[in-house]
Amino acid sequence: MDWYPLWNSLRIAAISAVIVFFAGIFAAYYIAKLPRGLKGLLDALLTLPLVLPPTVVGYLLLCLLGPRRPLGAWVLDTFGLRLTMTWWSAIFATTVVIFPLMYRTARGAFEAFDETLADAGRTLGRSNTYIFWRIRMPCCRQGILAGVVLAFARALGEYGATSMIAGYTPGRTATISTTVYQLWRTNDDGLAMRWVLVNVAISAVVLLAVNLLERRSREGR
Repeated sequence: MDWYPLWNSLRIAAISAVIVFFAGIFAAYYIAKLPRGLKGLLDALLTLPLVLPPTVVGYLLLCLLGPRRPLGAWVLDTFGLRLTMTWWSAIFATTVVIFPLMYRTARGAFEAFDETLADAGRTLGRSNTYIFWRIRMPCCRQGILAGVVLAFARALGEYGATSMIAGYTPGRTATISTTVYQLWRTNDDGLAMRWVLVNVAISAVVLLAVNLLERRSREGR
C-alpha cells in the first residue's frame, strides 16, 4: 500500500491550516471594525467559498492560475513555475475552501470577547499589539483552535477543487480523496475501502479534538 496520498494530504492540510490561521484571524479582527455595510459586503465575499460547489471554486482558480491565463502565464514565463497540476497547487484550492471556516470561527470568538479587558490593558499603557496577543488571543484561543482543527479536517477531505487544479498523478499529486475516486473508477474496492477507513479514523480524531476544545471552552466560561 503506497502511503504517499496520506503524506501528501497531511502536508497540504497542515500548510493550508497555517495559512488560514493567520489570514482568518487578520480578516476577522479588522473587518469587525469596519462600518456595517462594508463589513456585510466583505463578510459575504469571504464566506462565498463555503456555499459554492468545490468544482466551481476549482474552475475559478483554473481561470486565474492556469498556464494560459494572465497570472499563471506570467508566473510560468517569469519563474518557470506551473501553478497547476503540482502537489502544492492543491494548497491554493484547500486554502480558499477552508478559509471561511477559520474566518467565521475567529469572528465569532472575537465578537464574544469582553472588550473591557482590552480597555483595562490600554489604561495600563499596553500597546494594541500586546493587548491582541497577550489578552485577546488567550481569551479567544478555544474558539480559534476549534476553527483551525475544523479547517484542517476540511482540507484533509477536500476533493472537488483539488482534483481540478492539481489533478491525480500517483506519487506526485495524489491525495486520499482523489485516490479513493481513482480506485473506485478502476473497481479496486478493497484498496478504496482501506483509504476510506484511514480518512474516517483521522476525521474521528479531529472531531473528538473539536468536541474537547468546545467542552473546555464551556467549562472556562
